[in-house]
Amino acid sequence: MKVFMKSILLIFLSCVTVQLSAQQFINQGMIEYEVKINNHKAMGDGEFAEMFKDKIPKLSTAYYQLFFNAEKSIYIFNRKQDEVRIMWDNGNSDENIWFTDFVKSSFIQQKSVFGETYILTDSLININWKITNETREIAGFNCRKAIGKIFDSVYVFAFYTDEITVSGGPMSLHGLPGMIMGITIPRMFSSWVATKLQLNGVDDKKLTPPTKGIKKKAKDLAGTVIKATKDWGSYGTQAYWSIFL
Repeated sequence: MKVFMKSILLIFLSCVTVQLSAQQFINQGMIEYEVKINNHKAMGDGEFAEMFKDKIPKLSTAYYQLFFNAEKSIYIFNRKQDEVRIMWDNGNSDENIWFTDFVKSSFIQQKSVFGETYILTDSLININWKITNETREIAGFNCRKAIGKIFDSVYVFAFYTDEITVSGGPMSLHGLPGMIMGITIPRMFSSWVATKLQLNGVDDKKLTPPTKGIKKKAKDLAGTVIKATKDWGSYGTQAYWSIFL
């Protein structure tokens, strides 16, 4: 009987060991995101927007890369599926860079705003997340859904995985118990979905904050953008959200 119980215990311990070794706990690498935007809906229905709708495609797709480790991340443009240029940065600008310092809870961003390049600094935005029981697989990872709110009234629907232990994501989105792999922001008519994760051959030198541009506090530039876009209707609101996300 003792020999039998001992054998059962050894089998159980072996199974536990195999299961633990199979689990992934990742704290550095590179994630590629596919970014889709409905440009026409984002521009709204005002007279100002109607002037430009026939000059750009309704939908656009671009790919961005998030390089990360346990202390910092940088989110940068990689390539476009199509060429789209409009007056304000809608998340598809190849000149924008998002650098996040998780240790200091701060960011340094390079943003193209109305023809000028700025280096914006500030604390990370505060997002109140509500985690749900809904799950989805993204890029091979089991992800859980969370709902957050930015800019006081804009809802963000995110899917994160705790197999990647860094509390980050695209742009300046963060604050979940793992990496954000998918996002939908209905009021911005935009979505971000991770397509792959690279662990080997990732260059740590990329995790360097941008330096090119006019240095300014993000909150100080926000006032200037609000004044410049006050007569743009919903088009101006979308511009503001896109610049400061």
